[in-house]
Amino acid sequence: MDTAVQTGSRDGSVDRERVVTGVVDLVIVVALVLLGNVEHGGNPIAEPLASLETVVPFVIGWVGVALLAGVYTRNRFAGTDDFRLTAVTWIAAANVGLMLRGSPLFEGGTTWPFPVVITGTVLVALLGWRLGYALYLSRSR
Repeated sequence: MDTAVQTGSRDGSVDRERVVTGVVDLVIVVALVLLGNVEHGGNPIAEPLASLETVVPFVIGWVGVALLAGVYTRNRFAGTDDFRLTAVTWIAAANVGLMLRGSPLFEGGTTWPFPVVITGTVLVALLGWRLGYALYLSRSR
């Protein structure tokens, strides 16, 4: 059954590209969630715990789904399969984050159109940076 959904070969080794990709992905998720928080009157410096409570559900969602999907275990970094995997992973991760944020575990909510905005904005940012990084890697080799 594993071969029915597998889109590329994988291994468990850690290399520079995977670490950079993971760190930048996480920074993008955190930065855009914090930006939205600031745009709606939040202040990460004056209210660090409230800001952390806003970010944590989406970090849990991204890290959990990315690990399950194997986003960082792929042998190659470019190609439509990688962009598709990233897109599907973020859409799933956003839903996990939204469910956590709407749960009694975290303060905040998921009123309309927040789910669409957070999902679309981070999706465009993740795919955009990954496209730029893939182009950079292809030219530097």
